[in-house]
Formats: sequence, structure tokens, C-alpha cells
Amino acid sequence: MYMRLYGRKFSKEDHVLFIKLLYELVTIPKLEISMMQGLARLLINLLKKRELLSREDLELPWRPLYELQERILYSKTEHLGLNWFPNSPRPRSSSKLIMIKLFQRCSVENVLKTLVKSCRPYFPESATQEMLEEWRPLLCPFDVTMQRAISYFDLFLPTTLPPHLHHKGFKLWFDELTGLWASVQNLPSWEVHLVNLFARLANDNIGYINWDPYIPKIFTRILRSLNLPVGSSQMLVQRYAANAYDISHVVLWVSSLLGGPSQQAQAQLSGLFNSITSFFHPSNHGRWLMKLMKLLQRLPAAVVRRLHRERYRKPTWLTPVPESHKLTEQNITDFVQSMMQPVLLAMFSKTGSLDAAQALQNLALMRPELVIPPVLEKTYPAMETLTEPHQLTATLSCMIGVARSLVSGGQRFPEGPTHMLPLLVRALPGVDPNDFSKCMITFQFIATFVTLVPLVDCSSALHERTDLTEVERKLCSASAEFEDFVLQFMDRCFALIDSSTLEQTREETETEKMTHLESLVELGLSSTFSTILTQCSLEIFKVALKKVFNFATTNIFETRVAGRMVADMCRAASKCNPVEALKRFVPHCCNAINQIAVNEEVLNEEELDKELLWNLQLLSEVTRVDGDKVLPYRTQLVQILQLTLRLKCKQGYTLACNMLHHILRSTALIYPTEYCSMPGGFHQHSRDRLPIKDWGRPGDLWNLDIQWHVPCVEETSFAFYILDLILQPELQRLQRFSQGELEMSREDVLQSLAIVQHCLLGAGSLMPPLKGEPVSELVQSMVNLEETHLYIGREYDVSRENYRDAICGVMRQLLHYILEHSEDDTKSLFSIIKIISDLLHFKGSHKHEFDSRWKRFNLVKKSMENRLHGRKQHIRALLIDRVMLQHELRKLTMEGCQYRSVHQDLMKDLLRLSTSTYSQVRSRAQGVFFTALGTYNFCCRDLIPHVLEFLKPNRRDVTQQQFKGALYCLLGNHSGVCLANLHDWDCITLTWPAIVHSGLSSAMSLEKPSIVRLFDDLADKIHRQYETIGIDFSVPEACIAVASRLMVAGKPVPPQPVPTEEELAVGRKKQQNKNTDSEGKYERLVADLLDGISNRDMPWKFEHIAIGFLSLLLRDDLPLPAPAVLFFVKSLNHDSLLVRKVAISAVAGIMKQLKRPHKKVPVNPLELCGGKLPSGLAAGDRPDNQWLQYHSDSLPQTQQDWESCVFVEKTHWGYYSWPRKLMSYAPPEEQPKQNLTREEMNEREQIIFDHFSDPVFIAQLIEFLSLEDRKGKDKFSPRRFCLFKGLFRNFSDAFVPVLRPHMQRLVADSHESKQRCVAEIISGLIRGCKHWSYVKVEGLWEVLCPLLRTALTNITIETYADWGTCIATACESRDPRKLHWLFEMLMESPVNGEGGSFVDACRLYVLQGGLAQQEWRVPELLHRLLQYLEPKLTQVYKNVRERIGSVLTYIFMIDVNLPYTQPTSSPRIADFTRRVVARLKPLMEGDEEIQNHVMEENEVGEPDERTQAIKLLKTVLKWLIASAGRSFSTAVPEQLQLLPLLFKIAPVENDDSYDELKRDAKTCLSLMSQGLLYAEQIPLVLRVLQGIAGSSSWHARYTVLTYLQIMVFYNLFTFMSDQGSVDQVRALVVSLLEDEQLEVREMAATTLSGFLQCNFLSMDAPMQAHFEALCLTSLPKKKTRALGSAVDTVPSADLMRRHAGVLGLSACILSSPYDVPTWMPQLLMDLSAHLNDTQPIEMTVKKTLSNFRRTHHDNWQEHKQQFTDDQLVVLTDLLVSPCYYA
Repeated sequence: MYMRLYGRKFSKEDHVLFIKLLYELVTIPKLEISMMQGLARLLINLLKKRELLSREDLELPWRPLYELQERILYSKTEHLGLNWFPNSPRPRSSSKLIMIKLFQRCSVENVLKTLVKSCRPYFPESATQEMLEEWRPLLCPFDVTMQRAISYFDLFLPTTLPPHLHHKGFKLWFDELTGLWASVQNLPSWEVHLVNLFARLANDNIGYINWDPYIPKIFTRILRSLNLPVGSSQMLVQRYAANAYDISHVVLWVSSLLGGPSQQAQAQLSGLFNSITSFFHPSNHGRWLMKLMKLLQRLPAAVVRRLHRERYRKPTWLTPVPESHKLTEQNITDFVQSMMQPVLLAMFSKTGSLDAAQALQNLALMRPELVIPPVLEKTYPAMETLTEPHQLTATLSCMIGVARSLVSGGQRFPEGPTHMLPLLVRALPGVDPNDFSKCMITFQFIATFVTLVPLVDCSSALHERTDLTEVERKLCSASAEFEDFVLQFMDRCFALIDSSTLEQTREETETEKMTHLESLVELGLSSTFSTILTQCSLEIFKVALKKVFNFATTNIFETRVAGRMVADMCRAASKCNPVEALKRFVPHCCNAINQIAVNEEVLNEEELDKELLWNLQLLSEVTRVDGDKVLPYRTQLVQILQLTLRLKCKQGYTLACNMLHHILRSTALIYPTEYCSMPGGFHQHSRDRLPIKDWGRPGDLWNLDIQWHVPCVEETSFAFYILDLILQPELQRLQRFSQGELEMSREDVLQSLAIVQHCLLGAGSLMPPLKGEPVSELVQSMVNLEETHLYIGREYDVSRENYRDAICGVMRQLLHYILEHSEDDTKSLFSIIKIISDLLHFKGSHKHEFDSRWKRFNLVKKSMENRLHGRKQHIRALLIDRVMLQHELRKLTMEGCQYRSVHQDLMKDLLRLSTSTYSQVRSRAQGVFFTALGTYNFCCRDLIPHVLEFLKPNRRDVTQQQFKGALYCLLGNHSGVCLANLHDWDCITLTWPAIVHSGLSSAMSLEKPSIVRLFDDLADKIHRQYETIGIDFSVPEACIAVASRLMVAGKPVPPQPVPTEEELAVGRKKQQNKNTDSEGKYERLVADLLDGISNRDMPWKFEHIAIGFLSLLLRDDLPLPAPAVLFFVKSLNHDSLLVRKVAISAVAGIMKQLKRPHKKVPVNPLELCGGKLPSGLAAGDRPDNQWLQYHSDSLPQTQQDWESCVFVEKTHWGYYSWPRKLMSYAPPEEQPKQNLTREEMNEREQIIFDHFSDPVFIAQLIEFLSLEDRKGKDKFSPRRFCLFKGLFRNFSDAFVPVLRPHMQRLVADSHESKQRCVAEIISGLIRGCKHWSYVKVEGLWEVLCPLLRTALTNITIETYADWGTCIATACESRDPRKLHWLFEMLMESPVNGEGGSFVDACRLYVLQGGLAQQEWRVPELLHRLLQYLEPKLTQVYKNVRERIGSVLTYIFMIDVNLPYTQPTSSPRIADFTRRVVARLKPLMEGDEEIQNHVMEENEVGEPDERTQAIKLLKTVLKWLIASAGRSFSTAVPEQLQLLPLLFKIAPVENDDSYDELKRDAKTCLSLMSQGLLYAEQIPLVLRVLQGIAGSSSWHARYTVLTYLQIMVFYNLFTFMSDQGSVDQVRALVVSLLEDEQLEVREMAATTLSGFLQCNFLSMDAPMQAHFEALCLTSLPKKKTRALGSAVDTVPSADLMRRHAGVLGLSACILSSPYDVPTWMPQLLMDLSAHLNDTQPIEMTVKKTLSNFRRTHHDNWQEHKQQFTDDQLVVLTDLLVSPCYYA
């Protein structure tokens, strides 16, 4: 709180100690999560400004944070329900923590991440090496640990070390990780984290790393990550979309690469934007658009941030950017130019122009002269057009973005300001009553510009001063038009108002309130008008005032819509210059009111005269000005108040109350009185000061010169005079009424209450807060918990009457009177509730108003800020606004949080209202009640018993309404406190049992749906928000030591002395008592809940609620009490499915609590392998990790082998590198004893043992477990697996004999639910036997193998997935040598044809599940499997083929091409491909079409080679498709051998009726073309493609082109970095333009135009000349031919060449669809010459011209300028009339 008010105003010494203390506290191992989060947020706040503390001042260890992350994010007990973490944001206890910070809303995970980010700069220099040692062993790419390790690297690795320590920092890992990133091809989910790490590294060390070798790779991958659609037949790979890079990091990386000597990054960036520009055009739309817009919006912001850091930021301890790598002026210009085209296109995008506006705002800061003119060019025409409103709103919002750069001009863009007036004047027609959005954006536009510019007429300065520049002279003469502008604006506003009066816009019958849109327009109008008047000079102001006064006083408006708008305009006028305005308005209005109100009847009329109402409204708004300006009119105003407050008409007295409120408020509060953009306001120009020089000038933070209004004595006494005169009598009347001495009608009471309420609202800041005795004994503490007082600019005047106390007393009396005598007077009750709320909280401003102002302030600040120069260069009005907000914050935050007896009384009244008869009264009172609960410390403890009174089962006098009210009070609202679930044992032990027992209350009825829903919501909210409450709150010694240092260090020294040893001892003792006390409460709560469940009369719903509560109480630091264990075990056989499900989870958790710890000892891998460790990095299969792998000749087959074998359960150990200490389980004699007898068990274990040994119980349990839950939806249940795993782990094989007959029965039954049940038991058994002795394990497998064999023969389509999960779960994290029985059994013969193809496919699936979990440790099994499968690759059945394809993927998964990785001993793709290609020979040789003529039947006789080859090909295709999404690197050289074959088969058209073979070939090509290529692979691919382009099949030639399109775009920068490849591609496309097949020629043209469009090829002179030459190929003259013959006898070679030339030109024209480059007019002329050639040339020309017309039609006015007049004549002929008769 202190930091929120005063920032970091404490000494550095204290700052460091605060951080150390909090760091110690956050990392206490047993700290409950909510406390950890609170402390972490505070710590983040202290570390946020890292420039304040350097590495010398502070060093923080990294390991405690890592342990904290492990404990919480990868918790071992959370999934078992032993630890409940908050996943939803939890509002803490009080509204005083108004954290407007956004990260309040985020979960634990984000808090922890932010915490590490904040501590990262302070990790010691040795940290990097330690981290690498810790996490390198986890880098096994096939394992989930890879994701974990890389995300830890991303989060923890420090990148801000100073240059002399770089060898201890990133240099240790840079090559290793960049190598990994560059070689991974299929975008695994961890690649994103690597990119985040590199981006941060690049940003922190600009100039110290040479990124040049990586730049093409970086940009290629960024382009791929945008997922843009290319070509016609592209398939999107799911994974590319899901794991795409995070744009904010991409932007950081790119902005850090710019600059420096090589300039390579800017060239590639321009290339990137050139290639994607056309996607920004508004006619293109797709899912990718959001990403592109984000890129556009954030990149300029990142570059501005970098420039700020290099040029304007105060130097700090962080490494500065070396001179050689700073951005030069040229760099900035290049950057801005490369971005302009896409930004200008994006202005009109369908997603709105906001992103473009933000981009322009940042670009204009750097280069206004490049950015603003093109935007202006688009804005002026848009302001003229009437037909395209979207164009106007888009351009205006972009102009708002660049407003500041435009107005301030500067050396770069001096003519900027001259555009301002024309823009303002042209914007006026936008104030249009018929188009709401146009109207709003126009208001915003005018307000933005006027805020920046003082509206002062300086034209006379032209004659007086001689030292003006040309631009200044222009501005001076233009400034004469300001007055016209203001008057015209007012005319537009008056027209708007006239068209929105009530009579005009709706019928009498409709509502009289303003609609939402009208209120927005009203807000826009009044704020714009007040901005204009604030910025006016006095002369212009007087003219405007006169105009608005005449308008307001000559017409009479209804007071609801139009009246409010006019009154707002008048208020704006009087605020800006109260003296002038009040002089006109007050006398006028007072006279008018007095004249009408002379006769008595008026006062009692129900419907008042319109004129009277209108004048009252005007008066009430005009008086909202500085208090001291109102004083001269006090007698008139008071007289009017006395007259009108007693009007009979409600509308009348409400307006009078408003006036009362405004007069009091303006005399009582402290506030700034002006918001001009320059201090001191604007007067005529003088010798020394010319207002036009202040255009766009930021406010000066150090000389803000704010004019405050501080109430003087006179004003205060005037306020009290009004209170005495008006409030006092009202209070007396109400008091007499509530004592029954005075009759008052309901309307009278309501009127009095309204007056009281407005007095309180107006003068709240003059009344001291409620006083009373503090309520004691709520909490024991050795620390003082009283409230602190803050000076907020005024002392309360104690000599006067304290009206707050007076109002409080009268209101309580009145409330009790109304509740007893007329409870149905709800309107008065509403009013009283509002008054109570203000009595409690209102001290001059409301929190919700403050919040919305804070939001609005931040929005405006964002749209107007100057990020480049920084240093808070905001305009003055904003700075004043911020000061005011800070002042309000202090008023809102401080005193009044101590819970006193007055508050206690009022809260009890609120509780009574919250449980009263009428639902609306209840809900309003509850709202106030919840706010109050959050305000006062510890009041919840005092109030919970009062709320629970209503739920007691033995009370007979509770009504249903009271019951519901009490439940709502427990439930709380979405933001406040939830009484039912306070984070405190004292409270939960009361509320939870009370909720359960309320089921017995007489008021509870389950027939009422509203009550049932309430209980559901309550239970749901408790489950959602509950987090494990700590029991052990001990504080470690280290914290105490730091805290005592903090007490004595630095100035100021705290007033309390340092606690003595005795005091510390007392504190520790109290702490211990509290811990034991908490434990006792925990046990009592469990007992109470069980008590509720065992009650016979309890309705089932409450039984379920209680069971739900119980399940939340499982913990990992205290075992569940035995009675609860008994209850849960019995509930496994409960009748209700819901209860059974809860019980299964609970018993699995209880098993974890009962688990005996197993001892581990370190092992040395060196001794086990007998060799030496490799030097340097070497991953993969090495001699020193051979012993971990599966060798069938050295399996542990005897007890002795078993016990001497070192088992390593986790799969990743040893793949990449060895950990410092490899832990393995100690020998069996050191482990806890297995097979305890019943006597040796504790009570909880005995309960479980007895039930599970009982055959009846087991039979019933199995019966329930094998029932269907939801047909067709059920899956293998991990919870049941955990239950069985725990059983067999804790009790070894005690229960196998009882379960065995059931398992045998279930395996034989083919029902899916029976099979699923036995699969869950078996996987639990296999995982649970981890620590059994050899004899037991061997016995187990003797039982299991026959069972599994039976299961696999009975497998069905419903159950194969469950068996796959079963085996995969059983093999997960287990040493394969432990499971050799299982693997050998599965390998027996997976594909044997018994039971048909389906069973074969299922067996393969199950086997694959097991082997995939073992990853790299079973090469021998993979070889055996491959050997077995190879002859079977020609399978006839599709499902078996697909399965084999998938299995092959897993077999070859281990063959990866990653850096530092040894060649694998698992099967390799290269060998396999060689063998396959040999078998596919027959298909490679012939040239004829390959038809799929293989019938799916087993033909008699030996099929020929060709048929076999086709079958084989089908399986290979399945494998290629499956591996595209799963492997880490693509085997490009191997796939290339198959490419020619695929090109032969793939069909050209998009037609789904093709057979499977062709469809697969097509899919395969599409996936391969999207693959990421290394630079060295590109020549290989091109060679193959060139070969195919010469093939005889035109299908193949055609497909080469579509393949090229996608491949080049998806590897764009890798291609472009090698000029040779570019030339080859060009030659290939140009040669195919002359192909004999028409389709191929056309496709080549499309491809060429695509390459030109994404700037892969450029349109240079030789290319143009080549096409023009081809066009001139002469065709032989047409022979005179018989009329009947339509056959053309033109020799085809010449025609083809001529067509090729025309196609080439056409491709060039179509390649720039949205603009007209310089070469285009000439090409169009060339093309038009061929309009009458033979077909197909004529067709091509027509198509091209019509496309040109279609794409250039929108902006034809601009494009026209590029052509000469003669060309235009020709073009018009061509485009307008297709000549039919030519």
C-alpha cells in the first residue's frame, strides 16, 4: 500500500533487505499457496524497476525458486487430490488492495513465472553453469522432460550479465541451443520456448552476438510461423498452427537484430514485408489475419523502445548498446519505409483500424515526414466521400494516432501543423445524428487535436513581428479561422441536439431514460465541447458563451435527453470561465423560476411546467463550478433551494436535490480548477510569447503549476450553513416520524431521504468518519493491528456538529420503524441502503467512479503518449488528471478499516435487510454488505455466527426468504469475500458443517428450484475456490535473522524497539500453539462432516455436499483420520455413481498418504559401463549408456541377476548426459519390509486390508467397476488405475489371490466395460509391482501373460484403445529389463492373420503403445520388429497398412538429425529406404500411368512384382504421412528418392473420388512441400525437380509447379540467401512456360506471378526482354480454309513460344494486384497487341485484362496517374467494351 501511494521512497539499504526478507518468506517450503502468492506479488513489485538495484547491491540464489516451481507446477500430489491449488483468481480479504495491475487476475503459474523473471538479473555468475548441469540430462527429445527442461532454460537462464562475464553466461550454451533450434524441422512444442530465450538474449546483448549466420533461418521460420495459405491444394498441419511462435517475442528478436555493420536483418525484414504485403489488403481475410495485424502493431513499438533505450534513457547498470550497433538515421528510415506499404493497406482491414493506428503512431514518432503525408492523402478524400463511412472512421482513427507528431511539426516535418485547421474544419460534417460511429470518432478526433493546440487568434502578430518563419506566418494567418471553427462546431452540435429530443426520437409510451447510444453521444459531445472551451482564448470564449446562452435560454427543452445535452454544454462553459458564465446564467434562471413559482398551486402540482423544470436543470448544472465563484450568488441560490426542494413533483425535487449536491460538493472538495495545455491559460499573444509555438508541447512535470481549489473558511461555513438550514429539519422530521409522533406519507419520506442522501453526497468530505469503540478479541496478535492515519489535505472541523453520526442515528431508528410497520415500502428501504453504504464508505469520492476514471486515463495516455522520448512527456491535462487520481487514491485508501462498534451495528442492520422479505431489497443490501465485509479487518469472524443462526436445524421461526438471504450472504458476489470459504480454520470449521446441517432445517425445501440452485452454486464455488489451508506456519530462522537486520538498518529507524529474545520465544511458542490448534480444528471438521453424513434424516443432496467437502480435506502433510478412511473405503461400493467416483479418487489419495518411503542411493554410471565418459557433448547411443538398453541375452532371469541389476526407471536419464548424481533404489534389505502382517499395520492400513481381503466386498466392487457409465464415451480411467497401483504398491501381492478369478472371468468377456475394468487392474498391477521381490514378480507374470494373450485375442473395436492405454501406462517410466516378460509376449507375432486383419492392427497398436514409452532404450526390439514387418509391408488391408505406417514412424523416431547426437543403434531410415526403393523398381521404370488395380482380395497364385510394388507403395505412403507430424527432423535425402514416383501418381484436379493411392500421394506431396529445408538440402531437391520436369507425363510436370510454389514460400529466405538456387528456380519456371501442354503453361504463369508477387524473383530488364522477344515469334498467315472446318492447322511449336511470351507478360501484370509499378503501362500495351491472336493466346489476354480491371478498380483514380494519355485511350477501349465484332 505504501508503494502504491509513495512509490519506492525508502533507502537502498532497506530496499535490499525488504527483498531479501520477502525472498526468504516466499521460499519457505511449507508455505500455503495463497500466502506465497501475496508475498510473491509484493516481491515482484519491489524488483520491478531493475535499474534501481545493480548486481553489486543484490544477489539472489536460483535454486529455491526452481524448487518452488517444481513443487507447485509439477506437483506429485495434486492429481491425487492431496493438494488444492488456486487456478482461478482469488480476491484477497479487502478492497483496500485495489490492485489495478492486470496480473491480479492471473493464476499461480503466471505469478511464479513473473517472480522468476524479476529475480533473474540477480542470479550469481555461477548460476548458468549450475543450471546447465541440472537440466541438460533432461534433454531427451522423445520425452516430455524435453519440454520441461527447455521451458526452464527459457525462464531461468540469466542473459543480462556484463560483457566480461559472458564466458560464464550465454557462451556456455549458445552454440548448443542454436544448433538444436536450427536442426529441428517439425516445430515441436518446445521450440517456442527456445525462440523466447533467443529473443530475450538478443535484446539484452545487442552488439555482442553475431546473428548473421542465422538470419535467413530466423526469417524463414518467422514466415512459416504465420501460417499463411499458399497455392491451391495446401493442407494445414495442425501442429504448425498450435505451436506457432509468440508474436511478442518474434518482434523483440527482430527489433534487436536491426542495425549493426552488416545490415542483413533489414534486408530480410523488407523481404518479409514484401512477401506478405498482399495479405494485408482488406479483401483478404482468414484466421491468419490476427497474427499479421499483431506483428504490424507491435514491431514499430519494439523499435521505438529500442531507440528510446539507445538515445534517451538514463544510463543504468545494464549493459549499454555499443556505438557500432546503435541504430543510425539511415537504419530508421529503411525500417519505416519497409513497413509503410503494409500499414497503409491494413488501415482499412476488416479487423478494425486500431492496430494500424498504433503502428502509425509509433512510426510517426520516428519519421513523421514519411508517415504522415500518405495518411493525409487518404484522409482528405475520405472526408469528402459520403458513400463510404468505413473509410472515414478508419482514416480518422489513424489520424488520431499521428496527431501529436503532426501538430508539433519539428525539424523533420515543419509543414505538419498547417494541415491542422483544414482537417478540423473538414471533420465537422462528421457530427451527424444519423451515423453513430462516425459521430463518436469525429468527437474523438476533434477533442484530440484541440487538446494539443491552444485556440488563439494570432493573425495580428503578422504585422507586429518580423522574426517569423514561413510556416509560422502561415499558422498565424490560419489561426484567424479558429473562431469560425468553434461557432460552426456549436451549430453542428445544436443540430444534433435538435434531432435527438424525446418527441422526435420516440413515442410517448416508451422509456423516458436515455438509451445507451444517446448517453455515449452525450458524453462525447460534452467532453469535446469542454475541451474546446478550455483551450480557447478569452475572446473566442465570450462569443461561444453568448451563443450557447442564447440557445439555452430561448428554447425550452425536455429534461431527459436533449435537455441533458444542452445543460452539459452550459456546464462546460461555466466550468471554463465561471465568472463570466455565472453572471449570465444564474440571474436569468433564478428570475424565471421565481416568476413561475410565485403562485402557490405550482408547488403542489404533480406535473410541473416545462419551463420551470428546464431552468432548474440548467441551474443545477451551471453551479458545478469552483466554490468561491458561487459565493456571490449564495442568497439567490439558497432561496431557490428552499423553494424547490419541497416541490410535490418528483422530477422537480430531484433536480433541486442535484443542485444541492453540486453546490455542496463544489464548496467542500479539493480539486484542480483548470486543465489547459499550458499553465496560466491563453491570452492574446504578446511580445515574448506566441501561442502557436506551444502547439503539441508536452506539460512540464516539474512546473505543472496546478491551480487547486482548496475550500476557504467562507466556503466551509457556507456549506455548514446549508446543512443547518436544510439537513437539520429533515433529520428532525424523520426522527419524529420514526418515533411515531408525526404522520408522513411514503412520498414525503422518500423526498426527505433524497434530501438527506444528497446532503451526504455533497458534503461527505466535511464529515469525519464514524467513531466508536473498536471491537476487540477477534484476533490475537503481538503486533499492533490498528489503522494508520494519513493527512489528505484537511483537518475536520470538530467544533461543528458531526452530521455523519446524526444521519447514522436517525437512519437506524427509521429503518427499524419501517421494517416493523411497513416492510413493503421498498423504495424507502432502497434509499436507506444507499445512505448506509455512503455512511460507511463515502468520503468525497466513490471507488467505482475512481476505477472507471483510472481506466479512461490509461486509455487516453496510451493513445497520446510519446514512447520515443519517454520521461513522462505527456500533455499537461493528462498530468493534472494523474495528480488528481493520486489525490483521490489517498482519500479512498486510508483510514476506516478498523472494525468498530458502530460498524458492527450497521452491519447487523444490513444483515437484517439481506434476509428480509423482498428479493430486491435483499440483493441490494447484500451488495453493500459484501463491500463492507471487504473493508473492515476481521469483521467476518464477528458476523459469521450471526449469518449461520438462520441455518440452524433446530430453529422453527426462520422463513424461506431469510434462509435464502443467509445462503446468499454465505455465497458472496463474484468479486468480494466468500464467507463460506474464508481461508481460515476458525471460519471453515463453522461454515462447512452448518451448510451440511442446514439440510435438516424446516425452511429448507428441495422443491424450490431457487434453493436447490443456491446450494449447487455454494458447493461449486467452494470447490472452485478452495485451496489447501496451511497447518504448519513455522517461520525459519533465516527469515527472523533478516527481519531483525531490517529493524536496525537504514534511516528512518522504526519506533518499536527490536524484539528481545524473550519476546521472540513467546512468539515461537504462540506459533507452535497455533499449529497444534489448527491440527485439532482440522480433525474436528472431518469429524463434524462425518457426523452430518451419518445422520439418517439427511437428504441425499446434503450427503453429497458433505462428501464433496470431505474430499477437499485430503492433505499431503497429515493423514486423513481413520473414521474418514473407513467411510471412503465403504463408499467404493455406494449406490450412487457420484459418490463412488469421489471415493475412488479419495482412496487413491489415501494410498499415497500411506506409501512407505523407499530409500535411494547414488550410482556411478562409469563403473556400470566399465568405460570412460565421453569428452564434450555427445547425446544418443554411446558406450557408456549401453547397459541401460534392452539386450535379450542379458536379461535378469534369476533372483540373483534381478537383485544385482541396477534399474533406472525414468527414460530420459543417460540419453543426453548424465546427471551429477544418478539415484537408484537401494538393495531390498535396506527397503521397508514387504508383506506386513495385519498386526504390523496401522489403523488406516488395517481398514483397507480388511475390506480388500473380503471376497464379498471385492466381488461387489468389481461388479460396480465393470458397469457402463456413458455408452460410447467411456475411456480408460487414470483414477482407477491410481487406486489399483496404490493397492498393489502398499500391500504387495496380498490381494492377487482374491482378484485373480475375477480377472480371468473379465478377460474372457468381450463387453467393453468388463474389458476396460480388467485393463485398469492389470496396468495398476504392473506399475504397482515396482518394488516386489523377484519371486513375486515372476509369479505375477505367470498369471498375467495368459490373461493378456486371451485379452488380445478377444480385442474389439471398442476396447483396443483401452488396451493400448493400459500397456502404455504400464510401461511408462519403467526400466524395460523389468518388463521383459511383457515385451517378449507382445513380440510373439503381432501380425499372424488369426482373427483377421482387425486383430492384427490392434495387436500392433498395443505393442506400439508399449515400445513408444521406452523410446531409445529398446533398439534390439525395434530391429526385431522391423525385420518382422518388412515382408508384411504389402498387406492388403487398409487398417493394417495404416497401423504399420504408424508403427514405422515410432520405429524410426529415434533416428534424428540433431547436433551432438551419435548415429543411433535403433533402425535407420536410410537403410530402410534403400531396401524399399529396390522393391519399388518395377514402378520407377515404366512411363505409363500407375493404376490402382489391386483388388482387396487375396488372389490365387503368386502376384507379379508390379502388383506387390503397388501394395508396398501404399504402406510406405501411410508411413510418410504419419511421420510428417511426429518426427523431429525430416529425412529429406531419403524422401527425395521416392519423389519421382509420387509425382507420377498424384492427380492434378482436386477431386475426392480418386482411389486411396492417389489421394495419399497428393497428401504426401503437400506435406513434403511444406517441410523446412536446410540450406544444403536445397540443391538436392532442385536436382530432383529438374529431372521430373523433363518427364513425359504432363501431370508430373504440372505438379512440379504446385510443389515449387509451396516449397519456395515456406523456405523463402533460405532460398534467397543462395543466388544460384534462385536462378535455377527461375530457369525451371521459364522453361515450363514453353511446355507443350496448355495446363502446364498456365500453371507456370501462375507460379511466376506468385514468385514475383512475394519478391522472390524481380521483374528485371533481361526477363522482360526475353518475354517480349517470345511474343514476337511470328505465326504463319492464316490459310483460307473451308468455312466448315474449325481445325486450326498452325504448327504448334511457334504458337507455344508466342503463348509463352504472352503468359510471361500476363504473369508480370497479375503479380502486382494493388498498385501500378513503372513498367506496367508498357507491358499492358504490349499485351493488348495480342488481343486478336489465335486461341489460346486471345483467352489469356482477355483473362489478364479482366483481372487487372477487377483488382485496380477500387483505387483507379490514383492508378490513372501512371499512364500517359494515349495509353489511357487504348486501355479504356480494352477495358470497357469487349469487341465482339473484331
